[in-house]
Amino acid sequence: MNYTINQLRIFLKIVETMSVTKAAEELFMTQPAVSIQLKNFQDQFDIPLTEIVGRQLYVTEFGHEVAKIAKRIFMEFDELKYKTREYGGVMKGNLRIASASTGKYVIPYFLSDFLANYSGVDLILDVTNRAKVVEDLKNNKMDFAVVSVLPNDVEVEEEILMENKLFLVGNPDNYKRKEALIFREDGSATRQEMESFFKQKSTQQRKRIELTSNEAVKQAVVAGLGHSLLPLIGIKNELLDGELKIIERKNLPVKTDWRLIWLKNKKMSPVAKAYLEFIKAEKNRIMEKHFQWYQDF
Repeated sequence: MNYTINQLRIFLKIVETMSVTKAAEELFMTQPAVSIQLKNFQDQFDIPLTEIVGRQLYVTEFGHEVAKIAKRIFMEFDELKYKTREYGGVMKGNLRIASASTGKYVIPYFLSDFLANYSGVDLILDVTNRAKVVEDLKNNKMDFAVVSVLPNDVEVEEEILMENKLFLVGNPDNYKRKEALIFREDGSATRQEMESFFKQKSTQQRKRIELTSNEAVKQAVVAGLGHSLLPLIGIKNELLDGELKIIERKNLPVKTDWRLIWLKNKKMSPVAKAYLEFIKAEKNRIMEKHFQWYQDF
């Protein structure tokens, strides 16, 4: 076999996008150039890597196996690159983290000192909905993910960062009345906890409103549109300013944990290894420095 690193890279992008056209766009290549490289790569194997059904490209089972091996090859290349820099006395590379939306109130404090210590490390932080966080982790696009509920369809390891407390809150002018319940979208960890809590209540279900971010939910509650279960970490200022009021209920607050997770048996880059070691050694100090108010609440 005589395939090239460039052919491996192009094939992985085709598998990722399921399209020669999209792969060409993301690689800044022409479509014919990508097609030629795919053909040259395919010529190395007697078994088809892809097939066309109708006008749609599909990757065969064998193609997916080849893609897995190619990913491992590129991980080894990264390891070689990072190891060379490490022996040169400089830690360089990317640290890739995906965080569920409310994690934006947590993870920056667990990053600042690490990035200050390793000026050669570049951070890629994607704050998005939980479904995309889990999907990107499963596809090995991220080194770590920050979530409050473990995914049930992928094997991961975890490091607990801090407790996550969720309170029922309302506008100070309507917090005693029965109001509409404002939920996050399907798949949100906060949505799951809120549905679980209200299913245990014997009161009649009230009208529901659904919004797609905690910030949108918070602003809707401040505006008096209804009540919602919200993470304490994201409503500190609104509570202090009197824009929100906690509604006392039995079995509240709901408590989960913010955790840093990564794929089980993942081969970590030196940067990712260094960050995990930093978290294990420094998380208690970070909690005391930045979140004492939260622990005392």
